[in-house]
Amino acid sequence: MTTVLDIRPRHPEKAHRAETPLLRKPEWIRVKAPGSPIYAETQKIVRENGLVTVCEEAGCPNIGECWSKKHATFMIMGDTCTRACAFCNVKTGLPEALEQDEPERVADAIVRMGLSHAVITSVDRDDLDDGGAAHFARVIRAARAATPTTTIEVLTPDFLKKDGALEQVVAARPDVFNHNLETVPALYLKIRPGARYFHSLRLLQRVKELDPMMFTKSGIMVGLGETREQVMQVMDDMRSANIDFITIGQYLQPTRKHAAIDRFVTPDEFKAYETLAYAKGFLMVASSPLTRSSHHAGNDFARLRAARAEHSGH
Repeated sequence: MTTVLDIRPRHPEKAHRAETPLLRKPEWIRVKAPGSPIYAETQKIVRENGLVTVCEEAGCPNIGECWSKKHATFMIMGDTCTRACAFCNVKTGLPEALEQDEPERVADAIVRMGLSHAVITSVDRDDLDDGGAAHFARVIRAARAATPTTTIEVLTPDFLKKDGALEQVVAARPDVFNHNLETVPALYLKIRPGARYFHSLRLLQRVKELDPMMFTKSGIMVGLGETREQVMQVMDDMRSANIDFITIGQYLQPTRKHAAIDRFVTPDEFKAYETLAYAKGFLMVASSPLTRSSHHAGNDFARLRAARAEHSGH
């Protein structure tokens, strides 16, 4: 049986936003409801280790599939973000102090889940002097110490106005450095008001300058009102910054208080974007309605490594 996930409202602080209608999802967006025994086991490990996952906080439609394979994306530094992006279901407010034992708890969960590839993301922490960069580095090092064979992917905030922050994360040597541009520049004021498009782009370019062998990754949502030409320009900007891997997925409106969906992009259009992105030189492309940054991240990382090996062999 399939169902459309009901994503619960979590945002009293966003109550001032005008309500917009929730569009009925097309057949290709429908997902299976979670509930397998392995799903329950994954949930148990997350709860026992006192961890937050972006899977739950962001209301990800793929949670049933991923957790049933014991894949979860850890969200460090709490469940409260200092920004209020119009697309995001993570709550906004003043976060609590960092938990000093969180790196070890994340590392233990990675071991208990038997993850060969772990994805670690976070809320924005504009309240911290380094934006949480040192904490990211501690989590990476704890995971490396606990399970040296596990590859590590980070999905970081933009570290806006946090000098030296990016360098701390790169120095901890994650295998993949991901930071999402989220949308086209023309929509930033509406969708991602606390961020700056060219700062985010420069952040990813800087990763390659610091460590040319580190894989870089970024993603955008479509269906927010962007044009095909604008998406192609973002692809070109990403390639100019030497980004290896692009993800493109359908924006799904979490609640009536969030930015409205302009339209549902068809699977054929996603396939066309994939073809274009490969033609522009990306080593890896994930483009489909349900694509999310960390969906199939382990398999994609294996393909990314193989693509680099093939590319460098020519």
